[in-house]
Amino acid sequence: MKLAIAGKGGVGKTTLAALLAYIYAEQGQKVIAIDADPAASLANALGLPPELVAQAQPIAEMDALIEERTGAKPGAVGGFFSLTPRVDDIPGRFSVIHRGIKLLRLGTVRGGGMGCICPESAMLKALVTHLVLYQNETLIMDMEAGLEHLGRATAGAVNAFIAVAEPGKRSLDTAQRIRNLAAEIGVQTVYLVGNKVHDESELEFIKSHVDGMTFMGYLPFDPAAGEADRSGQAVFDAAPKLARAAREIADKLRLE
Repeated sequence: MKLAIAGKGGVGKTTLAALLAYIYAEQGQKVIAIDADPAASLANALGLPPELVAQAQPIAEMDALIEERTGAKPGAVGGFFSLTPRVDDIPGRFSVIHRGIKLLRLGTVRGGGMGCICPESAMLKALVTHLVLYQNETLIMDMEAGLEHLGRATAGAVNAFIAVAEPGKRSLDTAQRIRNLAAEIGVQTVYLVGNKVHDESELEFIKSHVDGMTFMGYLPFDPAAGEADRSGQAVFDAAPKLARAAREIADKLRLE
């Protein structure tokens, strides 16, 4: 299973990514969780101890490695560099392991943006391609609203694109933008998952704004998620209500 989870900042996509990672690991699958969000909070949602968090250095900040593999210094303007650097050893060397889950942080291209062509972006795109196409592990990728790391060839190998949204118009508009971006790289099926749902009226509001996506379920509002964040606990342990809801979503994904 290869899952790309995206959404507006703060909607809870990282919560869903962490829950699914634990669920699949519990089932005996080899799981690698990829933090591709600049906010980089997946380690906390997984409940990693501080010493492991400190070890999880973002790949985009490894200047010496990027220069070695691409032939150019990060931040360099002009010149030549490899668009297909070697990356097959990176997951094994630079991920950290906690409770059967590998975590790998991609980091952010400094000063870059959509369409940035630089050694850092070449490195990250090659790494994501390797993880999706060749890595024999269940992959959970926690992304921001954009899908910059995914190219057309890579996106075709992703089993599910999941847009996470709160019961609010701005959040659902962002989910629609994710669906449109996915379509641009050849992915026609995007699943919508609601989060922080208080009641039936909020659930119906989300369902009424599916707009070409397939509704896959929701996570209820649960104060335990905030408490887990403050205490450094894994949300999977601290919020059993959310874990139960995520299991239902995982079951539906398995049947798709």
